[in-house]
Amino acid sequence: MRRPDLQDWAGLFALVILWGSAFAIAAVVLRQYTPGQLVAGRLWIGALVLCGLLVVARRPWPRGGVWRWYAVMAVLGNALPFYLISWGQQVVPSGLTGILMAVMPLAVLPLAHFFVPGERMTRSRVIGFALGFAGILLLMGPEAARQLRGEGAALIPQLSILAGAVCYAINLIVARKAPRGDPITTAAGVLLISAPLASVGWLVAGTPLPIDPAPGPTVGLIALGLLSTGLATVIYFRVVTRAGPGFLALINYLIPCFAVLVGAAFLGEALDVRAILALAVILFGVVVSQRVQQP
Repeated sequence: MRRPDLQDWAGLFALVILWGSAFAIAAVVLRQYTPGQLVAGRLWIGALVLCGLLVVARRPWPRGGVWRWYAVMAVLGNALPFYLISWGQQVVPSGLTGILMAVMPLAVLPLAHFFVPGERMTRSRVIGFALGFAGILLLMGPEAARQLRGEGAALIPQLSILAGAVCYAINLIVARKAPRGDPITTAAGVLLISAPLASVGWLVAGTPLPIDPAPGPTVGLIALGLLSTGLATVIYFRVVTRAGPGFLALINYLIPCFAVLVGAAFLGEALDVRAILALAVILFGVVVSQRVQQP
């Protein structure tokens, strides 16, 4: 596997911003919309935008057996984890949600080691990920650790978010093994399957849309669809194809830091010196894990 270049790092940090802010935006959306409405809404918006982009850019439409891969990625990468995380966020703060997502690299490591050629667990990667995980533990602190044990916060919503993170880890490997194609075509195909799947869940729940929706949650829902779903999906497939799942998994050490910062700045969630120290440890782990070294 080649060494990630500037384009790969730019895509990585773009995803950190788009996905790291999504937890705080979702917290605002959930003030008025149900998890099912949030997931279906953001996926339909993202799908329509990407299909329009596909037409304007004159990119090829998906065809043939690739739709089977799209269906798997639609479930594991969008519909199921989006709902699991949104449902958990009804109770769990956005910053802690971002932190819980850090379990993903731990699941990606063994999966990539066995299923993706060139993604073996070298010493540098193990040390880097260990440093990153230590930074996550520092960021969480004693209070978050007590919450993870079910003290002071509902355990089931937190487990729901963790399950969503595991779905993302599996999907990362699936996306890497899937036939290569145009990122916009792939993203549009996946979202075209994801949106109807999410709609079925919402319709089965039978929850009506708000009669007089407030501007804040509605604008947040549109932003999730346009940016955190549509644009981010294109970037995701481009980066995972170019640089591999091990590199992309690094976002899960950066996203918690960004999610905590956004939650503190816009939602008034707690932020202290420990978070700044954790950020330094995590970034150092990122640098170490990217060292070129013989396994």
